[in-house]
Amino acid sequence: MSESVGFCSGRSYSRSLVRAADAAVKDVLALKKGERILIIANPNQDTRDVAMSLFDAALRVGSSPVLAFQKEKGQFDFTEEEIIKALSAEPHAVLSISQDRLGMDRHGLKHGYPGKRRYDSLFDMLCYEKKVRAFWSPGITQDTFSRTVPIDYAVLRDDCKKLSGSMKKAGAIRVTAPGGTDVTVGVKGRKPMSDDGDFRRPGGAGNIPSGEVYVSPALGSTNGTIAFDGSIALNDGEVVIRRPIVADVRDGFIRSISGGSEAKLLRRSVRRGQQNARRMAEKGDLKASEADKYVANARAIGELGIGLNRKAKIVANMLEDEKVYGTCHFAVGSNYDGDADALIHLDGLVKSPTISLIRRGGAEKDIMVGGRLVWD
Repeated sequence: MSESVGFCSGRSYSRSLVRAADAAVKDVLALKKGERILIIANPNQDTRDVAMSLFDAALRVGSSPVLAFQKEKGQFDFTEEEIIKALSAEPHAVLSISQDRLGMDRHGLKHGYPGKRRYDSLFDMLCYEKKVRAFWSPGITQDTFSRTVPIDYAVLRDDCKKLSGSMKKAGAIRVTAPGGTDVTVGVKGRKPMSDDGDFRRPGGAGNIPSGEVYVSPALGSTNGTIAFDGSIALNDGEVVIRRPIVADVRDGFIRSISGGSEAKLLRRSVRRGQQNARRMAEKGDLKASEADKYVANARAIGELGIGLNRKAKIVANMLEDEKVYGTCHFAVGSNYDGDADALIHLDGLVKSPTISLIRRGGAEKDIMVGGRLVWD
């Protein structure tokens, strides 16, 4: 039986949960005395206890946390209006601790928020316009939070810096793997992003647990075969893949999906993303002029990410799975550069990849071989 410790709110938690909350508050966010913190959560046990442990950790450093609960939201549900209003107050930091999703922003989808680009989410606008610092933890459990958050962030940040620095020099990236993956992703004009757990300044934002470098493929540039063989996110949750899901990709879009029962579920998830875009346009929640793009992009490859968290493991929870060192992942659906929106973003893992950067002239340079970084 784990030892428990009492805190300001009157609740008690395991030492491992307290240690993780303190790491998130101090090492990741560097919260300061007097800062306003908005924590958004669902009332199920895991998210509630993680959110409360963060609330207490914020109190211990002298910050002013506010905790707001909303009912669990799925892929196609809307965030409660009261949450949107709380976000509009622009607190110093926003933490989204959800069982599944924060939810879509009804106003944003219909009218958008102005900035360097059009945003369909107030939360995204606040992050990308550097008005807040934030992290989001969809599907977080106490076990994942306790294991994967108190890590050596100096090592993680160094790995991310080296990897993203190398990727900036590439025009394309080739990924091969024992499960059958052989795909090339164009990245010319794209900037790799690091989820390195450094959210200490306005605009710093990403997942907790942290641990990946990711990039949005150049539009229409992904070609080859992706054989998902780790785990994959679907509309109804994540599954560990028993038989590889093989996606044939041409000019940035999936042309066919084959495999076993998991492949059937992925095809169904993509269709549902397309159908919901059409329905939202019919209801007026999505501009009709945007609906066709959302439908088409449900079959796009929207991300290539490389896992770097050495404490993470495959547990059929994509929040943790995509951070597993020795894997990479591709997303089916929307990208992170805002020029290929979709209602879905379904990450799928490829195990033990060899990842090569293709530079001008066609020269290739390995950055990961068989799931290990070349400098390890």
